[in-house]
Amino acid sequence: MKNYLIYSVEDDTEIAHIINLTLSKQGYTVKSFYDGESFLDQFYKQKPDMVLLDMMLPGIQGKDILKVIRSDSKNDEIQIIIVSANKLVLDKVDGLDLGADDYIEKPFDLLELMSRVSARSRRKKMATSIDIGPYSLNTQDQWLKKDDKLIELTNSEFKVISLLFLHRGKIVTRLDISEELYGNDKMINTKTIDMHIKSLRQKIGDNQKNFITSVYGSGYRIN
Repeated sequence: MKNYLIYSVEDDTEIAHIINLTLSKQGYTVKSFYDGESFLDQFYKQKPDMVLLDMMLPGIQGKDILKVIRSDSKNDEIQIIIVSANKLVLDKVDGLDLGADDYIEKPFDLLELMSRVSARSRRKKMATSIDIGPYSLNTQDQWLKKDDKLIELTNSEFKVISLLFLHRGKIVTRLDISEELYGNDKMINTKTIDMHIKSLRQKIGDNQKNFITSVYGSGYRIN
């Protein structure tokens, strides 16, 4: 991964050193920052390919950094992985909704860190447009339209609808959705998944549940 630039924002110097050493050995160029202010100062000078972001920082917080980065569409290609000790599902959802691409819990396994970073560094957003009935989804610019009218979605909602579109005609299980949103093989509370589906149905005008159909005991499917 020569010339792939990663910014690590982590105030714990020991963890920051481990992240830097581990990923540098994998061929990445890694720069460490111990607070949000120094990170943003460098960010405006040179944009990275990826940001590993701790949420609890001295001074400006991780969620505020997320908002700054995602407020500019020019930064859409930058992969952001939250690295946090906070294990609450709500905080994961908030981070993903603010625009993070993945979430790693502390303490983390080094192999997991390398795997997640490797997977994200290989992921290139391809210009893909999928049309189903009155709906059109674009995975590059991350929008969903119905009859050419833009539908406002959160980051998590877009991930869910994209998964359903890409597997149209097939059952997408709640576990599939959980892994797409939270990046692990554990089933998150089913109510959280169902709330995402409920919100999606409301936003796309699928009140009769004819577009996103429920498959009893399994998950959901776009027919």
